[in-house]
Amino acid sequence: MAILALVETWEGAFKKTSYETVSYGKQIGQENGTEVTALTFGSNDPSMLSNYGADTIINVSNIDVEKASNQVLAQISSDLIKEKNIETIIISNTNFGKSIAPLIAQMLNSGLLSNAIDYPESYSPLTVKCKAFSGKAHATYQSSNQKNIITILPSSIGEIQEKKGRGELIQIESATDHINNKIKIKSRHKSMEKIPLPEAEIVISAGRGLKSSDNWGMIEELAELLGAATACSKPVSDMGWRPHSEHVGQTGIAINPKLYIAIGISGAIQHLAGVSGSKNIVVINTDPEAPFFKAANYGIIGDAFNVVPQLIEAVKKHNN
Repeated sequence: MAILALVETWEGAFKKTSYETVSYGKQIGQENGTEVTALTFGSNDPSMLSNYGADTIINVSNIDVEKASNQVLAQISSDLIKEKNIETIIISNTNFGKSIAPLIAQMLNSGLLSNAIDYPESYSPLTVKCKAFSGKAHATYQSSNQKNIITILPSSIGEIQEKKGRGELIQIESATDHINNKIKIKSRHKSMEKIPLPEAEIVISAGRGLKSSDNWGMIEELAELLGAATACSKPVSDMGWRPHSEHVGQTGIAINPKLYIAIGISGAIQHLAGVSGSKNIVVINTDPEAPFFKAANYGIIGDAFNVVPQLIEAVKKHNN
């Protein structure tokens, strides 16, 4: 079972999900007695992937992920997968993975098992537990295809395992003239968040209970002190209080942090669907009947304008 981890880069650097992808592939490789190939585009330091289990690293040095269309990236990937006779492809279920995995599956006529939250239960046929119905349920998928793509839900598999791989580095350039590319990227605008939500281990989120966008300063201060990302509920982003890139929930970004602090959010089912994978949930709300308390590990019934400043002071005292 030849394995390939398709690794995401941004501005030439790797993300946390990049290492998760390789680590996941390494675990499968060890269980099946096979090596792992990592495929990356325009990486500044591809050899880093050997620390997480990559035995062979293929870096397509002339392709810039920010400027290349998904069609181009998918075609180059599928060509290499065919050339190397890869049977199992691992991709993180980020926006990049969601965009490119179905294209590669169509080009390879392969199976596609999305939102994996565990390692495969068996390999003949391939059987994987995945999240389904926007996180409301788990489903066990089985594929009898010879080639299969597994997309893994970020931060859902556990701690990233550092396992040294052989680390053979192959630098290549790939021609794109033969690719039927009908979509051109005119521009990209990078989100200004310091910590990308899918990669954050701590997320501080707030809702309409904050009453105004002017009151977000204490949320940002608490996040800064805890090294956390900031997020919000859908109504908040719809009203323009916060950017849509911070919206977590069924129609926003699904996250799986170690700690999720929800402030002034009632906990509608659509919101819970996007945060249910959090390891620990803390809810701060004035309404003791708020649905979020049923899903919380810890709850504080109180006014955010009293509770959050006290939390800030407590964290400052702890840090000192």
